[in-house]
Amino acid sequence: MTDFCLSRPMLDRVFRQAELMDRVIERVGVNPAVAARVDRGAAFYEARTKCISCRLEQECRKWLARPMQRPGPADFCPNAEFLRYCGKKKG
Repeated sequence: MTDFCLSRPMLDRVFRQAELMDRVIERVGVNPAVAARVDRGAAFYEARTKCISCRLEQECRKWLARPMQRPGPADFCPNAEFLRYCGKKKG
């Protein structure tokens, strides 16, 4: 019996989604240290979890590949509200 959460495909997805979230954070201009401190880290953990389980990976990659049309995260992003909040905070 194997543990699905530790299977290679699942680990690959976790790493792929974490890298994707890091790229989104950078693109929207959020300071990762500020994001990590919101709600003593709980909000960042929740955002990572949302990103890992998000089914919009291809849309996100397409959004990242296009020139930015307006500041801020994509409206389809489950973490858009969190990213907007973090963007207003100063380090």
